[in-house]
Amino acid sequence: MSMKQKIALVLGATGGIGNAMAKTLMQRGWQVRALHRRADQMVARERSGNLSDSLGSGIVWRQGDAMHEQDVIAAADGADLIVHAVNPPAYRNWAQLVMPMIENSIAAARVSGARIVLPGTVYNYGPDALPTLSETSPQNPATRKGAIRAQMERRLQLASQSGVRALVVRAGDFFGPHMANAWFSQGLLKPGQPVTAVSYPGKRGIGHQWAYLPDVAETMMQLIEREDALADFDTFHMNGHWDADGTQMVAAIGRVTGQPGLKAKSFPWWLLPLASPFVPVFRELREVSYLWRQPVRLDNRRLLKLLGSEPHTALDDAVKATLTGIGCLKT
Repeated sequence: MSMKQKIALVLGATGGIGNAMAKTLMQRGWQVRALHRRADQMVARERSGNLSDSLGSGIVWRQGDAMHEQDVIAAADGADLIVHAVNPPAYRNWAQLVMPMIENSIAAARVSGARIVLPGTVYNYGPDALPTLSETSPQNPATRKGAIRAQMERRLQLASQSGVRALVVRAGDFFGPHMANAWFSQGLLKPGQPVTAVSYPGKRGIGHQWAYLPDVAETMMQLIEREDALADFDTFHMNGHWDADGTQMVAAIGRVTGQPGLKAKSFPWWLLPLASPFVPVFRELREVSYLWRQPVRLDNRRLLKLLGSEPHTALDDAVKATLTGIGCLKT
């Protein structure tokens, strides 16, 4: 007797964590559907061989928009899982788009019975909860973006009281071979160019937490595979890569690029207020600058208790794959 193939709907499959989750799910034998406003183009590109390897082949593309409830409900029909990894492009209209999209995922989960998986952020927390964050730390965000992220999680928690299951996996700053909107690829380095210098946003001596996307996806996958051990609304924190003094990530970039003496220059924070009106992502980076002025560390003891260990790629291997993926290192 054959087991029925499980189905996952990935919202945001062309983004960093959505792409990593789609690949991991397919490796585990799941059917992966992805909602896309130009699904026909994605199908045509795959058939012609023009679909980037980074997007992965084998995804079932469904026509639709995460802003349209009926599109999400239709795409999630029969699904066991909804990966909510969708964000407005370049952070435009974030405040107006984010909550309607999570509401649509909740509506689809209510109809299909799927569990929602949400990549969590540290933006949810204000200074009162720092520096060490557990799953029960108070969420009193000090920023507009943080307030929206906290509202998303409260909404999922409320929905769990009426039959919708949700899982939040929180990690540090993402980096990986298919991650465009991130500090690593937009702050530290210039994508598509050889590494000659690193612009580091933090101060020497201040710890910072990083999360390699394939490790985040594998962690989510292992938690999903332990459905019986999860609460209807559950949250787990990852340790990822903890840079204790703010020098280890730069040192890894130096080792991988054959520049062991690579130095970091200070990130031009002064430039962000001037450029923010023209570059939306700069406004978002400026808003979370407080996370670089003090150490912020997620406590992963609850995760370790359930999984036994946390999926973890060696830092140099993770940095090499990332630099290659964003065009800064030739293979």
